[in-house]
Amino acid sequence: MSVPDKDKTEGLRPNPEEVLARIPPAQKKPGRGILKVFLGYAAGVGKTFNMLDEACRRTERGEDVVVGFVETHGRKATAEQIGDLEVIPRKKIEYKGVTVEEMDTDAIIARKPESVLVDELAHSNIGGSKHEKRYEDVMEILDAGISVLTTMNVQHLESLNDRVLQITGVRVRETVPDWVLAQADELVTIDVTPQALIHRLERGDIYPAEKVPQALSNFFIEGNLNALREIALRELAAEVDRDVQDYRDEHEVSSLWQTQERVMVCISPDQTSDRLLRRGWRIAHRLQADIVAVYVGDGKRLTPDQQRILDADFALAGRLGIRLEQVSGKNVAKALAAYAHEHDITEIVIGHSTRSTWQQIIRGSKLTTLIREVKGIDVLVMASKV
Repeated sequence: MSVPDKDKTEGLRPNPEEVLARIPPAQKKPGRGILKVFLGYAAGVGKTFNMLDEACRRTERGEDVVVGFVETHGRKATAEQIGDLEVIPRKKIEYKGVTVEEMDTDAIIARKPESVLVDELAHSNIGGSKHEKRYEDVMEILDAGISVLTTMNVQHLESLNDRVLQITGVRVRETVPDWVLAQADELVTIDVTPQALIHRLERGDIYPAEKVPQALSNFFIEGNLNALREIALRELAAEVDRDVQDYRDEHEVSSLWQTQERVMVCISPDQTSDRLLRRGWRIAHRLQADIVAVYVGDGKRLTPDQQRILDADFALAGRLGIRLEQVSGKNVAKALAAYAHEHDITEIVIGHSTRSTWQQIIRGSKLTTLIREVKGIDVLVMASKV
């Protein structure tokens, strides 16, 4: 199995800014339509074909489904898949002396089907259109109580714009805010191997024959496709994680559901955590696991030495690509345990206390408290530096 180049996949884990970007600005309205997104990582993976295939199945079951906008790109199989589906005529708009066809949002809402197909969610509408972006049309359709099936590639997510440029050398101009994807009721990843996608391209199933050589030497490079595919699969995994957490919250499930490996490194200002961070990173890399470094602030003012230790540890975590989290709590061990349970951590990496036995007896041991509190989670205790 081919794997992405290391330098192209570093930092694929979501950062806090990306997480915040996914939060929708408002809760869904009562009676709103259902949004289903077919997500891919490149042209030709089969997003539109799969969307049309589902529309045909829904129609056979008696559902009222129409085509709002589907772009076939001249692909015969995709055009044939439209079949007998009702197509809402496109709206003709004059722009700079040229007649351009766009989706007729008002006509779709007036027709009021149960579901509508809207291809290419990231599309920018021509000047003079009702909305600047197609996703805004989709939001209006959903608010009208009509469900939407739509398609997009993961590289059109706004938060991934710089990362995609780094991987492919191509700046994606049409983007969708992350909160739009977060509003999807269903997210389906259309996945094929990069090798299979390249074969489709070479057969002429994606672009006309004259465009194939240029595509093969630019965007459709196996390393690019592998990296984009991994991003798409991680996006789906993040969505599934959110669904599982929502279910647990709704049903008040307090027991651990360790659906994937998650490593937590405990950082302390009292002694350097460089060995812990490196060991944690190696464990996570071997297990293909998520990793986070957690520091608990107990409200006490740090000494200059403690601040230097933390600064060095934070810098190392950044170089290793380990996400940092800071939580507050008077009892450090219990705060760490609470974070571990809340985030379904499967393995904790912590350093052995440098305090004497008498100090631990008098003041209590953070390690002992942590182990007692984190039932069901493995704890790796690393010895102090010799």
